[in-house]
Amino acid sequence: MVNYSKSVLIVGASGGLGTAIAQRLAGPDILLVLWGRDLARLQNTATLCSAAGAVTQTRSLDLRDIAAALAAMAADDAATPFDMVVFAQGRGDIRAADDRVEQPGLVAELALVNFTGPATLAAAMGQAMAARGKGRIVLIGSAAGFHSLPFATAYAGTKAGLARFADALRLALRGHGVSVTLVSPGFIDTAAGRQVPGPKPMLMAPDVVADRIVRAAEQGRAHLVLPWPFVVLRWLDRLLPRAWRDRLLLSLAPPA
Repeated sequence: MVNYSKSVLIVGASGGLGTAIAQRLAGPDILLVLWGRDLARLQNTATLCSAAGAVTQTRSLDLRDIAAALAAMAADDAATPFDMVVFAQGRGDIRAADDRVEQPGLVAELALVNFTGPATLAAAMGQAMAARGKGRIVLIGSAAGFHSLPFATAYAGTKAGLARFADALRLALRGHGVSVTLVSPGFIDTAAGRQVPGPKPMLMAPDVVADRIVRAAEQGRAHLVLPWPFVVLRWLDRLLPRAWRDRLLLSLAPPA
C-alpha cells in the first residue's frame, strides 16, 4: 500500500463544485479518488488535479444504485483508507409551471440523490473512520434547507433532512476522532446552477466556495453557511411568527 499524506474521496467530482473542491485539495503526495456520473467531466477533473501533482483515481457510477456505491466505497477505502470524504453530489429542481407540487417521481429521485444516498454512504464511512479513530466527513446541503419553499418542496425537504442527519451524525461520532461538517451554500455559479431559472442573488464562484469548504473541514467546523446573509435569512425564518412567515414564503413566485 502506497502511503499518501492525505487520501480524499470526492463524491460528485464531475460537477462544478466537486471539481473546484478537487482542485483546491490537489497537490503533491495527495490521493484524490474521484466519483461521478459523467465520465468525460470526471476525466477532465482528474487531468486538472494530476497537473497540480495529485495522484488521481476515477470511478464512474450511478449513485442511485446505493448497494453498488456502498461496495465501491468499501473497496476504495480498503485499498487506501480515506482521511476525508466530501459528498458533493446533488440535484436541484422546482415544480413545473402547471403543477401545484412536484411530480411523485421527481420527489422520489431527489430523496434518493439528495438524502438517502449521501446519508447511507456517510454512515458507512463514519463507521469505518470511527474504527480507525480519525477522519473528516463533509456533506454539502443547501441554504434552501432552512426554508419551506412551496415551489421546491422536494429540494428544500431533502436538504433539510440532510442537515438534520449531518448534525446527528456529528454527535454520534463525537469522541471517536471523526468530524462532520455540513455546508449550506446559497447560489453557486456552476453549469448545473445556471440551468435553474430565476434570479440568483449573491452568486458565488465555485473556487471561492471550495476554498471555504476545505478550510471549514480542516478546522472541524460543524456548520458552514455561505454567503453570510443567508445566516440572517435563516434566523428570520425561525423568528417570524408562522403566519407572517407563511405569507412571505407564499409570496415567492417560482422561477419562470
